[in-house]
Amino acid sequence: MTAHDVPELSHECGDCPIRHRAVCARCESDELETLEQIKYYRSYEAGQTVVWSGDKMDFVASVVSGIATLTQTLEDGRTQMVGLLLPSDFVGRPGRDNAAYNVIATTDLTMCCFRKKPFEAMMGATPHIAQRLLEMTLDELDAAREWMLLLGRKTAREKIASLLAIIARRDASLKVSAVRGRMSFDLPLTREAMADYLGLTLETVSRQVSALKRDGVIELDGKRHVTIPDIDRLLQEAGDDSDGGFVS
Repeated sequence: MTAHDVPELSHECGDCPIRHRAVCARCESDELETLEQIKYYRSYEAGQTVVWSGDKMDFVASVVSGIATLTQTLEDGRTQMVGLLLPSDFVGRPGRDNAAYNVIATTDLTMCCFRKKPFEAMMGATPHIAQRLLEMTLDELDAAREWMLLLGRKTAREKIASLLAIIARRDASLKVSAVRGRMSFDLPLTREAMADYLGLTLETVSRQVSALKRDGVIELDGKRHVTIPDIDRLLQEAGDDSDGGFVS
């Protein structure tokens, strides 16, 4: 693992930008003090590997800023992207010594890490952490099922719209704002990364993004700043209803 500590980010848990969504979201002040004693921050540059599949992991972590990908390498050397880690997502598995997937920073990445053994011990003594981790695990399962639908049944246009909707919803949750009406966010992925993740060519991604812009579904300021004039319309383009469910 190659990374470097980021002491300037070792702020108090109460000031953390992902505090309300992270694994520590329900912790009381005394529990946060215990977490403070076992945490440290790590940063990774875009393209850097956090951990390889099968490697021993002596920590678990929450993504504070940036995006990472979960990938699996097949026997013939092909690599399949199986998930995205966005801010507040949890990295690692308590009770498992080795990493199940490659974790690679897609953008510059900052993680709040916890030494695994003390964290596991704290889970047993702190129901708030165990409950929140269970909730996050079930949310991750729902996201995986949503992604199976996206990759298996949706058109290229629906895939792009779905990914934009996923990022918009997460951005809103981090800002503690409602998912409705006009929304704006900075797209954290390059079009190359979007193509890789969605199983599309770069040309297809560019063409579909341009088509969504031309049709007024999205507005672009440069290549990264996205404005959605009407989130309900974007969800319709994604094949979803306003609650995020699939339209039959």
